[in-house]
Amino acid sequence: METIVNTINEYLWLYVLTYGLLAAGLYLTFKLGFIQFRHVREMIRTISASGEREIGSISPFQALTISLASRVGTGNIVGVAIALFYGGPGAIFWMWLVALLGMATAFSESTLAQLYKARTEDGSIRGGPEFYIARGLKLPWLGTVFAVLFAIAGLVFASVQSNSIAGAMNGAFNFPTWMTGAVVSLLIGVVIHGGISRIASVAEVIVPFMAAAYVFIALVVMAINITEVPDVIGTIFASAFGWQEAAGGAAGGVFAAMLNGVQRGLFSNEAGMGTVPHIAASATPNPHHPVAQGFVQALSVFIDTIVICTATAILILTSGVMGSDSTLKGIELTQAALSAHIGGAGSYFLAIAVLFFAFTTIMGIYSFTENAISIVFGSNAVVQTMLKAVLLAATFWGSLQTVTLVFNMADAIMGILATINLVVILLLSGTVRKLTTDYIAQRRTGEPEFDIASFPELQDRVEPGIWSKEAASTSEAAKPAAKHAK
Repeated sequence: METIVNTINEYLWLYVLTYGLLAAGLYLTFKLGFIQFRHVREMIRTISASGEREIGSISPFQALTISLASRVGTGNIVGVAIALFYGGPGAIFWMWLVALLGMATAFSESTLAQLYKARTEDGSIRGGPEFYIARGLKLPWLGTVFAVLFAIAGLVFASVQSNSIAGAMNGAFNFPTWMTGAVVSLLIGVVIHGGISRIASVAEVIVPFMAAAYVFIALVVMAINITEVPDVIGTIFASAFGWQEAAGGAAGGVFAAMLNGVQRGLFSNEAGMGTVPHIAASATPNPHHPVAQGFVQALSVFIDTIVICTATAILILTSGVMGSDSTLKGIELTQAALSAHIGGAGSYFLAIAVLFFAFTTIMGIYSFTENAISIVFGSNAVVQTMLKAVLLAATFWGSLQTVTLVFNMADAIMGILATINLVVILLLSGTVRKLTTDYIAQRRTGEPEFDIASFPELQDRVEPGIWSKEAASTSEAAKPAAKHAK
């Protein structure tokens, strides 16, 4: 299996995605008029705006926190350390670039997910790449293939998160990895038993708290080492283009920095992978327009990579623990860096941070995977129970594996998903631009309101009634009926 995984990674990452991700993000950035840079205020407004929710949906803020629960995980702590180990400081520049361009990609895929969302038999709102592939491109068979691949990916990604938790707890508290895996699997089982509503309620409490605590520690460290930060930033830029040889980067060279930065950037922010659109589709957009959720998820990418990944990079690069002869990588490198800054407590704090980060990521992964599998089997209770059991087994299995194996597996399945999804997004980018133009034009004069009648070419592709004003104005008082319908 390891040989197959390595072969997939070699072809996808060396010849396709390293350049494809950047090219797709750049193309969408130009096509959408630099949307991620010109409308930051609108991103914030679409999250903070309050309004009534559709039956079976979640709020924009809950959609943000669940997507952050998926994005903000081991990619921010372990992934950054791996990028630095293999690609050197220059890898961080490429993580930044793939995030800034990826904001346009995330905007596009989440807008499409909102447009082509549907109401299922149990009254809930579903959507994602499977839907915009089947309806937008009218290729239902490819949508089914993507759903199956995505379900497999969910199991792999869950194993990555549990592996990081087990490694962190073993390093800080000497807990056996199997014990950590068993406890995490049990706790995850309790949370996901309640479905997406419980996941949303847990995520909107834990995610802001854990992200704020981690960034606070990083800011304190930056303040203490403020005189070193400009040199660190300079080193990141210089080594990204080979202008300066810097300590670190086991693979060496500019291409190693680019490859590892792009890989770990995608793993962290997931822009273009097709994961987050599942949650974006489940939200009631505010304003009532598909583009609103595009703005929400573009901001999520920024928070994940530009804020949190940068915090981790500066923690490591100002610690002095990373050198050309260092063998530390993954969670061990980040733990050593934090311990160098704040003493032995740093290792304990990071273990707890990884626990929260990765735990909520697994919750987000389950919600995405459940959404995808329902495309193939519908709202089947037996299938959902089997999915939960297999996910928990994968979570336990991952805690027993090496960090190299689980990350290589994640890279392989992530590369396949991203390749399919990016091609689809590019083919449907004309629709995204029309929707964006409509939203911005309405915003100049008031509150945007999506009217499907203004897009006759879409009417036979969008589910009838899903974008009616009645659907938009369903109040909280109507929710008991939806609960009964389940």
